[in-house]
Amino acid sequence: MKNRITDLRAERGWTQANLAQRAGVSRQTINAIETGKFDPSLPLAFRLAKLFDLSIEELFLYE
Repeated sequence: MKNRITDLRAERGWTQANLAQRAGVSRQTINAIETGKFDPSLPLAFRLAKLFDLSIEELFLYE
């Protein structure tokens, strides 16, 4: 599953560590999600979408 996290994070000037802290996960988790090595749980997907003020469908792109 692809996502827009890297671009959206960069637009806000957030590091992976900043986003991880806001989402309540490790920086490694954010890195794994951004690189497509890990699909987040539904609660985490909702938290990330809320942080970016987007719907899950706008943040994560199912192919």
